[in-house]
Amino acid sequence: MNTTLEVLQSVGDERLRQDLRWGQQNHGDGLWLAILTEEVGETAEAMLDLSQTDIRAELVQVAAVAVAWIESIDRRGVT
Repeated sequence: MNTTLEVLQSVGDERLRQDLRWGQQNHGDGLWLAILTEEVGETAEAMLDLSQTDIRAELVQVAAVAVAWIESIDRRGVT
């Protein structure tokens, strides 16, 4: 069983992968919501396949996109 820190490490690893692939992303909130919704949809698709490995991977991506969105907000100087 993974601890919270191990799960958060998975999310951090995914954030690094995203940044290496796409670079720093600074979208508006509407586009961030669309990206996050797409990731949630991919999680739903994985659930239909009943693949726990895929569900976990998709949820890590959901969490990583949420973190990326927060990082983007923070870069805007919003507190």
